[in-house]
Amino acid sequence: MRSAFGLPPGTLEGFPSPPAGSLPARRNSALRLSSSLFGNAVVGLHLPGQRCVPYLPEDRLRTSRDRRLRHIVSYAADSVPYYRDLFRRERIDPREIRSAEDLKRLPLIDREVVRRDPRRFVSTSRRGRRSIMFLTSGSSGTPLPVFHDPYSLLANIAHGERERSVVARLCGKSLGYRELYILYRGSTTEHVWEFYRQHTFIPVRPKRFLLSILEPIDRVVDALNRFRPEVVISYGSYLDNLFRLLSARGIRPHPPRMLIYSGDAMTDDGKRLIEDGFGIPVHSIYNAVEAFKIGFSCEEGTGFHLHEDLCHVRVVTPSGRTADSGERGEVVISNLVNRGSVLLNYRLGDVASMRGRGCACGRTLQLLSELEGRLEDTIFLPDGRFIHPRAVWMVFKRTHDVLKYQLIQHEFERFELRLVTVDRQAYSGVLRAITSALRDLLGHSATIDCERYDDLDTPRGGKFKTVVSLCGPGRPTDDP
Repeated sequence: MRSAFGLPPGTLEGFPSPPAGSLPARRNSALRLSSSLFGNAVVGLHLPGQRCVPYLPEDRLRTSRDRRLRHIVSYAADSVPYYRDLFRRERIDPREIRSAEDLKRLPLIDREVVRRDPRRFVSTSRRGRRSIMFLTSGSSGTPLPVFHDPYSLLANIAHGERERSVVARLCGKSLGYRELYILYRGSTTEHVWEFYRQHTFIPVRPKRFLLSILEPIDRVVDALNRFRPEVVISYGSYLDNLFRLLSARGIRPHPPRMLIYSGDAMTDDGKRLIEDGFGIPVHSIYNAVEAFKIGFSCEEGTGFHLHEDLCHVRVVTPSGRTADSGERGEVVISNLVNRGSVLLNYRLGDVASMRGRGCACGRTLQLLSELEGRLEDTIFLPDGRFIHPRAVWMVFKRTHDVLKYQLIQHEFERFELRLVTVDRQAYSGVLRAITSALRDLLGHSATIDCERYDDLDTPRGGKFKTVVSLCGPGRPTDDP
């Protein structure tokens, strides 16, 4: 795959524009102008005061949160089939759900409940019908479609000012800083950017370059040295392995002002290596396809400041009780702004604890700490490359016949592929294309033993991993 390096700042590969001058192009231009004016109006409506929200008094944050909660519950009762049936069946008056505390009256739901019929969680309103589908990363082996309405996507630009204030302080400027993204192609981030390009006109955007996680390390180093980004954004485990490899090879590229990771976790040792060995501050954003704004780390690194007025977060024990401050439990979210897929009391699967409020940075938002995100295995190959699980996910992302998958690396070139499909005919139909794509990714000398399963169980006390590496500590991270 060729590098995106060399594109003009602020552009990406794969998004061609129609030729200027043609009648369809002029008509499309008029439509895009109208759409952009509306999009800019939505962003402008929500933008004022966003950087001040994290510093508001607790009572004002709580009032804003509960107001949004009442609106989304009423909306769900009117137009979302799952909740319309739930309120009727359980004889719950939605007007009685007045505050976040009242969410305890509604059941907890998980990915499997939604996956069985995702459309039952999508509003039948105009905003719901116009919503845009995104797929979860498939880290559980089963992707889930989640729909976001255009209005909330546009407001998300303004809400991002809360997180960008941290970047601005560390970069020393609010505008014009350079960002290098290292992602899988077709990621949610790319789809959101494309939507913004079509529906907004923002004259000053960050200067962005996009690289694929499949790019060779020398291309990544070249981009760091030539583009000289102030910010590098990628997955936690990818950055962890990237800087371990750079350290082992004695490579010191141009250092950015900060790294930002999301999507999966970074090890404590990896973070220490980057911050102490390379002198680069590491920050994190807590988000998911189910909720684009959950939390963000600040300059003090004391935990995640939660966007509590946009996404209510609870931590629950295995019995479903709300955990006490400092008590570990499962993260449960309620997205308060999305009018596409409405998810209330949704179990994300992450483990964390609440730690109250109060931070040296001055922000008053609720803090989430000890977040145990997904520590995903990485495949290391004999030629020195490493393959992030999201690169494997690219093979399966649009293969609807595969319900669940797991790739196990037993030796550096010996793999086992476990597939769950609707039936054996579907398995036979997709097997050749999938194994061919995996060999392109892993190398044509790799052997891949495949087998169909009716289901793949999650290990007791652990999380299901789509990619498992059993090669042990002999991974060739320091090969020249």
